[in-house]
Amino acid sequence: MNTRKPTDPPLPTRFSGPAESPGFLLWRVSNAWQRRQRAALQPLGLTHSQFVILACATWFGEKETLTQTRIGELTGVDPMTTSQIVRSLESLKYLTRRTHPDDPRAKMIVVTSAGRALAQRAVVVVEQTDAAFFRAVADDAGGLVKLLQALAKDE
Repeated sequence: MNTRKPTDPPLPTRFSGPAESPGFLLWRVSNAWQRRQRAALQPLGLTHSQFVILACATWFGEKETLTQTRIGELTGVDPMTTSQIVRSLESLKYLTRRTHPDDPRAKMIVVTSAGRALAQRAVVVVEQTDAAFFRAVADDAGGLVKLLQALAKDE
């Protein structure tokens, strides 16, 4: 039995509708952005998650010895998912595991030359897709980045 009065809002929210909810809008924008990135990376044979791990390993692998745990920390991807993605990229010969120079129990993640070449091609595609997606706010891209950095800081 519906006990809602005709004058009651359909949901107990402080917003007059979803278009005013920052969380709902972020969810919609995030889904739209992810769909475009998936479509752009598909011809390269990469998922967006694979791209993130491969790009991170390529970027940071030049600066530090990377482990799977460290890649997860850098990307914000949970350990189980990081493990699955690293394993898939390793089977594709884009990453390899080697003995860690400082810890014989750990494995160092190294990007192969094929992985580096793919990451270099993929980052161009991802950045072009970003530019097209964010074109509507291009005049305030710096402001958007600062807002996103503030939100990511607490993550």
